[in-house]
Amino acid sequence: MCQKVRLGVIGAGSFASRRHVPTIIKSPDAQLVAMCRRDEKMLNKMASHFGCQKTFTDYRQMLNSVEMDGVLVTTPHALHYENAKAALEKGLHVMIEKPMAVRAEEAHELANMAKDKGLVVVVALNPPFWQHTTYIREFIRSGSLGDIEGVFIEWIGNAEHVFGLVPMPESVPGVVPPTLFRADPRLGGGGHFIDSGSHLVSELLWTTGLKAREVCAVMDDAEFDMRTSASISLENGAVCNISNIGNSKIARRIHNAYFGSKGTLFVDGMPFKITISRPEEEPFVVPEADMPMAPQPVENFVDAILGRAEPLCSANDGEKVVEVVEAAYMSARTGNKVTLEW
Repeated sequence: MCQKVRLGVIGAGSFASRRHVPTIIKSPDAQLVAMCRRDEKMLNKMASHFGCQKTFTDYRQMLNSVEMDGVLVTTPHALHYENAKAALEKGLHVMIEKPMAVRAEEAHELANMAKDKGLVVVVALNPPFWQHTTYIREFIRSGSLGDIEGVFIEWIGNAEHVFGLVPMPESVPGVVPPTLFRADPRLGGGGHFIDSGSHLVSELLWTTGLKAREVCAVMDDAEFDMRTSASISLENGAVCNISNIGNSKIARRIHNAYFGSKGTLFVDGMPFKITISRPEEEPFVVPEADMPMAPQPVENFVDAILGRAEPLCSANDGEKVVEVVEAAYMSARTGNKVTLEW
């Protein structure tokens, strides 16, 4: 490997321009060597903004012609499997935007391929890269909350514009405007739950360190949902519920609660506020200064490639999330509880 980790981007779009590519540019250990997207006009705008010399409208041509150490996959959800598999077959490390894939079978294949080839996979789900969820994970692991008995995660907001249900605001950040792939369930893999809800499933599994056992979900539309309530039982018997609404009249409301045998941990709002409550004690608000810093996904990806860190959200973490999300849609379609196989 050369001195800097050489990275290419498959799907050089709005979100990559806001979060991932700037991190590459700022990193002393990484180098942006190629970009790919099908819209040539938007591709050229991205390349000009970030100073990337090599651009492609065909990702396979990029993989075949550019010397790279890894790639970022930031394409529509349904293309993640195809793009990541092609990169892994080339012997490249891969960072995949959420969800890792739209089907559990695809996620398992990618995880197994990466393991067999000894390649790094990082899945860019938010919770492993947030300060407050890192604090929650460490707090639970320390035993300070006791055994997890139940978790409620409620994210109520409005994301109708990215699903093509209302006009796109002119103020949306990014070098290029977002595409509306989420408006097509074939590209999005579903609706709001596979998009936003993947983060919430990740939070539940990553912070508690527990596996999901059963899933039962209700959706307003099991093919293109904007409102979902998913009940998830964990391996230790804890009963959890995720409420995920994407067409609220209010922009964002977040209220999460972790119920342990020794107390309760509440999360409210954004910026996130953590309050810890124990029997016969006054509630305690955790100072932000006490929350450990967490790297950006690209930073962790580069460190993992260089052998300086383990992936904070590994292929194994990513496939567990896909399993639960897929089970939620199956449950909503059939009206039945879905039992997961471990």
